[in-house]
Amino acid sequence: MPFLIDLLGRIEKMKVKYFPDTDTALIEFTDREVYETKEISEDIYVDLDQNGNLVNMTIEHAKAKVGLREFSYQEMVPSLE
Repeated sequence: MPFLIDLLGRIEKMKVKYFPDTDTALIEFTDREVYETKEISEDIYVDLDQNGNLVNMTIEHAKAKVGLREFSYQEMVPSLE
């Protein structure tokens, strides 16, 4: 998955949205226009821009598949060594 390998250097913003009525998680990485959607595996999809860069990731049945009860977020700051 080359579009995921180079992702860390190009994240403009990131939003995580959860829709409880459909048990769907949507991770938005940028505001760029979606050119195509690829199915990575059953219930996991990625949206790519015209250059093949990752725009969004959708995970259907998110809580049900992993038994998720809580979501937390931690931003990692690079060390200054």
